[in-house]
Amino acid sequence: MKRVLLTGMSGAGKSAVVRALAARGYKAIDTDDGWCQPTPDGRQMWRADAIEALLATEDADILFMAGCEENQAQFHPRFDHIILLSAPLETLVERLATRTSNSFGKAPDEMRRILDDLQTVEPLLRRVADHEVRTTLPLSDVVTTILRLVEA
Repeated sequence: MKRVLLTGMSGAGKSAVVRALAARGYKAIDTDDGWCQPTPDGRQMWRADAIEALLATEDADILFMAGCEENQAQFHPRFDHIILLSAPLETLVERLATRTSNSFGKAPDEMRRILDDLQTVEPLLRRVADHEVRTTLPLSDVVTTILRLVEA
């Protein structure tokens, strides 16, 4: 089984890509949906036991996992591909302001944290990523690009 991590900043389109991949019949997991636990500083981290079990499951040709948590680095060696989903700052801000499926990023302190992460975390993700896909393209083009990159 091929394992693919889709990572990126809040608003980059990870959840939309997961939904589109699932609609095409792929096993695609958004780790924001029950795979994380809160941390004392208000952030969240992957539940290591749950992620370990998910990565050990061999029930699909490809597993797509989307998320961006501090402790994901310990799992990087388990992925065949790490794909950074990215978008310009203006696009991220607009998406966060208008999305209805997740309230994260609407409060001023959350937006400050996102802007800080864009400067500090995204460069780290870029260094470990095998590929980067800009999500300013139409969603179907983004998904097609990802599938081509992982030879699905």
